[in-house]
Amino acid sequence: MGLFILRRLWVMILTALALTYIVFFLTNLYPNLEKLAKSQGNFRMTDAQVETYLGNRGYLQSTPLKYAQWLGVAPGWVITGTDGETRARCAAPGAAAETATTFCGILQGNWGFSTVFKDGVGSIVATRLALTGKLMFWVMVLMVPSALLLGVLAGMREGTRTDRALSTVAITTTATPEYVSGVILIAVFSSSAVGLKWFKGTATSAMENATFENFFLPVLTIALYGMGYIARMTRASMAEVMTAQYIRTARLKGVSFPNIVMKHALRNALIAPFTVIMLQFPWLLNGVVIVETLFNYKGFGWTLVQAAGNNDIELLLGVSVVSVFVVLVTQLISDIGYVYLNPRISVS
Repeated sequence: MGLFILRRLWVMILTALALTYIVFFLTNLYPNLEKLAKSQGNFRMTDAQVETYLGNRGYLQSTPLKYAQWLGVAPGWVITGTDGETRARCAAPGAAAETATTFCGILQGNWGFSTVFKDGVGSIVATRLALTGKLMFWVMVLMVPSALLLGVLAGMREGTRTDRALSTVAITTTATPEYVSGVILIAVFSSSAVGLKWFKGTATSAMENATFENFFLPVLTIALYGMGYIARMTRASMAEVMTAQYIRTARLKGVSFPNIVMKHALRNALIAPFTVIMLQFPWLLNGVVIVETLFNYKGFGWTLVQAAGNNDIELLLGVSVVSVFVVLVTQLISDIGYVYLNPRISVS
């Protein structure tokens, strides 16, 4: 197992480098840099002025070199521009170039500076990630037990009215996008048009103080969409396990039905849903963009939209690093958990 984890970690590092380089390359294409120069300088800048602006700030270096500097494995640039001013990548915003360190990248904890929010990317990402983490936690608390309960009940009674009713509910929730269910929930439970003003239509106040009134609707909107998929996977696994030979043997020996379900069937039935549940974490991290925008909850997904829409290159790269890390870590946990849940899987 230890060797397996080490191999996976090595593959994770290579994958992370490849993915972050692709994002770095795409965000540093010349049209994006030109847009950045004009947004930070003057929208009426000529092509020559744009090139001068970018050259004075190290943007015209080769992409591999800039990527190595961004990682922190290559010395940061120090450039004396055509205006006579000396600038350094590793100097703090507003500080003199002489105060710059040699290396200043991701490995040194320097995530760059946001051109839109005028703050360090690291602090922005940490703040917004904490807000989305709070949202993710309550979504998982609501979504996973509910989905497993629906799936187990449907799988235990395959072909019955209970199975058909629960399967219909699961399919309906999965087929309804968040921007539809969210609008419906807001219209029904927080709009004066219907009269059921039980909840608030926005979750902005939940950023400081989350309550049932201002936080339940966004949590329910996300949970409903993911609940159906997990429930359907659980139902299929449970139905398959309940027809296995060892379940029939346990029934013939007189083992009670609850014991058969809890002690024999449930563990094997959870193997496939476990992988699906772990895949919900990267989806929740980046897939809550619509919900956070709809309910005005300024979390990680909202930050991703702002960074992409405003061409904030450093912030977009920081968000990408976190997204890649979460995806790879959840995949590793999923693989390790799959081995423990399924004793038939051997790791050489």
